[in-house]
Amino acid sequence: MDGMDGMDHSDNDQKAFRTLLHAQRVWDTDLPGFDPATAPGTPLPLFHRWFAEAVAAGQAEPHTLTLATVDEQGIPDVRTLMLHDADERGWHFASHATSAKGRQLAANPEAALGFYWAAQGRQIRIRGRVRTGSSTESLADLHARSTGALAAALTGRQSEVLDSQDELEYASQAAWDRARRDPDATVPTWTLYVLGAYEVEFFQGDGQRRHVRLRYRREENSWVRELLWP
Repeated sequence: MDGMDGMDHSDNDQKAFRTLLHAQRVWDTDLPGFDPATAPGTPLPLFHRWFAEAVAAGQAEPHTLTLATVDEQGIPDVRTLMLHDADERGWHFASHATSAKGRQLAANPEAALGFYWAAQGRQIRIRGRVRTGSSTESLADLHARSTGALAAALTGRQSEVLDSQDELEYASQAAWDRARRDPDATVPTWTLYVLGAYEVEFFQGDGQRRHVRLRYRREENSWVRELLWP
């Protein structure tokens, strides 16, 4: 009977989840239009424009991105982190070279980025090859961030197994103390990464599901623009 009670409870939880899931709505707001004929010849200016429009629309944390990599066995991995810059070289982010993402990028520098801005029903997908910045660039990136970011970097050991929460609190407090005392502290493993894109897709959602998908595809020294079916 105890086993059956557990099964009934599990079934009820699953039904409740599905009911809640199916009750959710997408883009319960007016969406902007997007005429791909007005898009620039290269993706970076359009990314800058859409980012500014996402900020103006009140999108929460528009600078967050999803980074997808593969490990040494070719198994995909994904996580959310912060965009540090976007320029002619590519899209910038940073992490410890010893972290899981750092090790994966060292083994296979091909990666993908994803931005999703629900406030306007927009997403941007980027595929490309990642290179590391110089030690000078990585250090400048570290010191351009907040005291808390420096403390987190000084804590280190990202992705390693943690024995207890107490161990983290002790290491974190020591890192905060050092970050306040020495704002120019160095973290040798901190690395700036730049994804040089060879494919960038801009997706504009549409309430009638006639979504606009504009893809930029790199061919030698120029970009090819093409529309995709939704």
